[in-house]
Amino acid sequence: MMKFLFFMVFMIPLGFFSSFYWLNQLFYFVLFFLFLFSYCGSSIFSDLSYFLGCDYISYLLILLSIWICGLMVMASEKINKEKFFSGFFLVVMVALLFSLFVTFSSLNLFIFYLFFEVSLIPTLILILGWGYQPERIQAGLYMFFYTLFASLPMMVAIFYLYYGLDSIDYFFLDNKFDSFFLYLCMIMVFLVKIPMFFVHLWLPKAHVEAPVSGSMILAGIMLKLGGYGLLRLMPVFLSVGLKFNYLFVVISLFGGFVISLICLRQSDIKSLIAYSSVSHMGLVLGGIMTMNIWGFYGAVVMMIAHGLCSSGLFCLANVTYERLGSRSLYLNKGLINLMPSMSLWWFLLCSSNMAAPPSLNLMGEIMLINSLVSWGLITVLLLMLSSFFSAAYSLYLYSYSQHGKMSAGLYGFNLGVIREYLVMFLHWLPLNLFFLKGDFFVVY
Repeated sequence: MMKFLFFMVFMIPLGFFSSFYWLNQLFYFVLFFLFLFSYCGSSIFSDLSYFLGCDYISYLLILLSIWICGLMVMASEKINKEKFFSGFFLVVMVALLFSLFVTFSSLNLFIFYLFFEVSLIPTLILILGWGYQPERIQAGLYMFFYTLFASLPMMVAIFYLYYGLDSIDYFFLDNKFDSFFLYLCMIMVFLVKIPMFFVHLWLPKAHVEAPVSGSMILAGIMLKLGGYGLLRLMPVFLSVGLKFNYLFVVISLFGGFVISLICLRQSDIKSLIAYSSVSHMGLVLGGIMTMNIWGFYGAVVMMIAHGLCSSGLFCLANVTYERLGSRSLYLNKGLINLMPSMSLWWFLLCSSNMAAPPSLNLMGEIMLINSLVSWGLITVLLLMLSSFFSAAYSLYLYSYSQHGKMSAGLYGFNLGVIREYLVMFLHWLPLNLFFLKGDFFVVY
């Protein structure tokens, strides 16, 4: 694992030369392929070095992180073109990837917690430094304090675990704890990060104010930190989880349905996509909390699928924002007349967002529905409503932005450059090709 960390450390000096912007992006893909072929295909921890190691879930989420970071550099070409502190931007990106890499590959609960918190700082810098409106300061503070407030009890809980078990390596954590209070302290930060309904308010704010790269990393990776933490800690709290998890299942499924309705009345494209993230991740949370194997597999699949799909949609929102200078659905109308080729990507990603075949979202949703229905038949009602309205807001987003009469203020503009189509393609391809390798996701 150290070789990958050194790779990232040695990428930092590249950021100081703004002429090396695209070389930097190339190195993300080099790192991706190096890491892709380093895995031995086993479900136990491999590549062990120091306090780092990589098992099946870590492997998938680290690959997703490197891939999304490479695409973020590609999508943020405007920063390079306008020389808007592009060197500093690249350094922040490497710092972010470094912290995510260590978070996903750490074998020790405290190291995981430490880098989980560290990853907040580069994200905050992205939002504050390259965001659009003055409200970005408020949005950044919202995100920071929500996470920080919920994570301090977790730190105390980790010390308590250490006191009880004499170790906080994942390998030695066992199911000895039967305290709901300890359980809540431990998982609260992950519920905020996922985000669970009721503690989700920081997410739409942060997304709307963040630049395209900030939105991509938030939707693509940051929400997955919460899911990853829960997957790791569920075995420790089996007995208490079996008693109290129904609370979280009910909140997350009901929240997913309510948020789907909220999506239908959004006029800001980015806000709509951000709320749809909350709805999808609510399903993931419900799946994890059922504590059965289908929920476990489904959560992993859905996290990967949502990371690619949501990130792609934010890229599309940014493409139209750069042309029209607005994200309002009242102005972004009739785009199929102006950008017919881009309309295809809108269609493909919106259809993936509503879990149409052959997307990975469908596979994840089938697994999660299987898990939730076997957990309790009453969940069928909420799942039906969530699925239906998820299709409704995806269609609403597509049809409202692509069809209709063009805004009177629009004149001709650039129909899209190869770089933009490539970014879309690289989001969509893994999202729909992984479907063919479904068995790969259930070997854990």
